[in-house]
Amino acid sequence: MKNPILLFILMLSLGFSALRANFIRKTPPEVINKPVGPVETATFATGCFWCGEAKFSQLKGVIKVTAGYTGGHVAHPGYEEVCTGTTGHAEAFNVVFDSSVISYDELLQAFFLSHDPTQLNRQGNDVGTQYRSAIFYHNEEQHKKAQYYISQLTGKKIYPRPIVTEVTAFRVFYDAEKMHQDYYKNNPEQGYCRYVIQPQLEEFKRIFKNKLKQ
Repeated sequence: MKNPILLFILMLSLGFSALRANFIRKTPPEVINKPVGPVETATFATGCFWCGEAKFSQLKGVIKVTAGYTGGHVAHPGYEEVCTGTTGHAEAFNVVFDSSVISYDELLQAFFLSHDPTQLNRQGNDVGTQYRSAIFYHNEEQHKKAQYYISQLTGKKIYPRPIVTEVTAFRVFYDAEKMHQDYYKNNPEQGYCRYVIQPQLEEFKRIFKNKLKQ
């Protein structure tokens, strides 16, 4: 039996142009009634991993968010090396979540509403392939759902430009250095945290106010 379509309208205003998102949540028929959980892992790249980690760690049902590198060809890369843009890796984050509390669909909603998926190899002033928009799927269910959401957003012309989000199979994830874990939490007065992450985080929390940890 197909899930009903839930239509919601959200204002997207996270440091790039404000977009009115008519976002349809509907699980593709191919993946109905195929639970994997309860504890699962999702891996995303939304630009600077400090931003992604700060946002997703707020969500109820998210157990742990780890900043790191994935999608490239260099083993055990370091931050400075990834910043050169020559490793093929994206700044990314692993999200370990309780699927009985928050679904992968809801994480995809957070993914698309937490950054601009139409910017190629950049987010704002962060430029380079390491800042690309990407979904690294861990199983075929995640793969189908990611493709479905992109097809829905594209078909309904939610964004004024094409979605350029990379959807690729997860292979290996390298944890970032300790200083990059919980960066916003540990460095709230740092310039990038105050003027870039904080406004985005406040808007993210406004959008997902009913799904935040207490």
